[in-house]
Amino acid sequence: MHVYKVLTIAGSDSGGGAGIQADIKTITALGGYATSVITALTAQNTLGVHSIFEIPAQFVGQQFDAIMTDIGTDAVKIGMLVNKEIVEIVCSKIREYNIKCVVVDPAMLSKNEKRLLSADAINELTSKLFPLSYLVTPNIPEAECMCGFKIKNITGAEKAAKTIYQSGVLNVLIKGGHAELSSDMRKKNTIIDVLYNGKSFEYIEDEYIPTKNTHGSGCTYASAIATFLAKGSQLKDAVLQARKFVTNSIKKSVCPGKGYGTLNQFNDILFP
Repeated sequence: MHVYKVLTIAGSDSGGGAGIQADIKTITALGGYATSVITALTAQNTLGVHSIFEIPAQFVGQQFDAIMTDIGTDAVKIGMLVNKEIVEIVCSKIREYNIKCVVVDPAMLSKNEKRLLSADAINELTSKLFPLSYLVTPNIPEAECMCGFKIKNITGAEKAAKTIYQSGVLNVLIKGGHAELSSDMRKKNTIIDVLYNGKSFEYIEDEYIPTKNTHGSGCTYASAIATFLAKGSQLKDAVLQARKFVTNSIKKSVCPGKGYGTLNQFNDILFP
């Protein structure tokens, strides 16, 4: 039996909703084998991120080496990288092991506005990691941070995708799930993501679910895309399948605490 291997590089969410925990659940639910490189430990629950313990960059590299010299990987999903040093070590390992299928979810802020990436690391992310990446998947606030302008509609999302593409990444997916977006990205209760390959745009449409139980949705989306790519899907098909998986996971979402609920990647298996 062939094993489809996906490596997730991200922070640990002690609340179980996002980060490494969401990634491993997603990859497993979709039939992949998940390995992990942990970049940070967070003291976190449904109310937000309370504290962050950064893993030394050298140890991040050692985790990477341990996986690649034995197990290897078919795809890599990257989330929270915390600081400049970790961005640099991850870039060096991607080059060292000649990894081509890299999906980056540029985690910058938590839902309670806790910074997940230091200010001096943002340029490092865009100038060094993006050129090594197959796809980056920013949400609207992340895209605004990187581009320096507000995104209020489809035209703005297209402009942002073109701007981020100039960093050297092969493909850009601007996710349209934030409530502050204008109505033309929410036509008839539909959410629209904008996919750009440097030549043309694709518009990924799906049902918009009005709920606050969306913690871990970005992690889940990027991990699902990486898993479908690892299994051989072409990019558009991988994004379409991943979007559907996220929507279904939101429909079956749960709220185990007092704040933001989390996706249910196992659908009917967990909490039927």
